[in-house]
Amino acid sequence: LLLTQNHTTVTEFILLGLTDHPTLQVPLFIVFLMVYIATLMGNLGMILLVRAEARLRTPMYFFLSHLSLVDICYSSSIVPKMLVNFLSETKASSFFSCATQMFLFVHFVVTESFLLAVMAYDRYVAICNPLLYMLVMSRKLCICLVAGSYICGIICSLTHTYSTFQLSFCGPNTVNHFFCDVSPVLALACSDTHINEVLLLSFATFVETSTIIIILTSYTIVILAVLRIHSKAGKYKAFSTCASHLTVITLFHATILFMYCRPSHPSSMDTDKFASVFYTVVIPMLNPLIYSFRNREVKDALGRVMERKTSS
Repeated sequence: LLLTQNHTTVTEFILLGLTDHPTLQVPLFIVFLMVYIATLMGNLGMILLVRAEARLRTPMYFFLSHLSLVDICYSSSIVPKMLVNFLSETKASSFFSCATQMFLFVHFVVTESFLLAVMAYDRYVAICNPLLYMLVMSRKLCICLVAGSYICGIICSLTHTYSTFQLSFCGPNTVNHFFCDVSPVLALACSDTHINEVLLLSFATFVETSTIIIILTSYTIVILAVLRIHSKAGKYKAFSTCASHLTVITLFHATILFMYCRPSHPSSMDTDKFASVFYTVVIPMLNPLIYSFRNREVKDALGRVMERKTSS
């Protein structure tokens, strides 16, 4: 990427952060450090559990392990820099550093959106076609679906990062955010950002619309199929396999819709900044907890692994 041009005078950005109140910096550092450690431990634990437990080597948990990997990556693209800035006076970020952070963040958020849609399709096949589940959700198809999710993320992130850093930045250079998100960086550009804003809204709308349609279609068919099950135990088992995934979807997409599927406005920056904390810091921590506590298979697998470790 060409990050600087002859007419560009700004060489770095200053991240304003969550707050400039000095007495809150250390407490916030401690809180977010604990959350980040919990995020790494929870998601890494989920990945290792899926690899260690043979009964979890199914398409559903293959997708779940990639979801955990994506959560680790996009949280790591933001939180470490955020933690450094809590204890730093300058809070500066170079053009290259800001562009890299924007690229990684957009890439992994878009990838997660498509992964959640893929997981909804997986639940549809598992519940509506249980006898053909392993045949339909073959290893090759699973790899293609995951690869497609990553590719979509790369396309979106390249588009936004390239178009943003081709603009002219001549000051001010203070980003009203705790990381280099697209909208707050665009707000600092000296050149016309209309095309960039249209691109941002169009891509966000396309990603959200396409993934939500897949999710709603899949779960509508699933619900209709479950309602035809006569036994209460059968209905409970079917719904319980989807409950954790539906919880994650609701938390993630509700925040994304609020953040990006509406025209940006300078007065909404502070609201957007605090809403961003939820899906960049909190949701990656909650995902493995939701799948652990609301999924019987994960709890049983964890128990078996702990038992083997204890006995050995």
